[in-house]
Amino acid sequence: MPIILTWRFGRAFRALNKQIQKKALRVLELLDRDMGHPSLRCKLVQGTPDIYEARVDLKYRMTFQLVGEVKVLRNIDNHDECLRNP
Repeated sequence: MPIILTWRFGRAFRALNKQIQKKALRVLELLDRDMGHPSLRCKLVQGTPDIYEARVDLKYRMTFQLVGEVKVLRNIDNHDECLRNP
């Protein structure tokens, strides 16, 4: 499945420190290969019909939306901030 980065995701990604960016890149590789991989813990964001969250680490999450066969990356930030505005 192709992955598309939104402008907002790119801006949020660049604001992260280098260590979290490296973790996020590994998560993106896993997400591209297998959305069901256990370490991603993908699930629907509560209160949304089509936005998912994936775990970067204990503190950070990323959100994405499935549009047909495409994964559109929406946001990446610490857990609370990311899910406040997925």
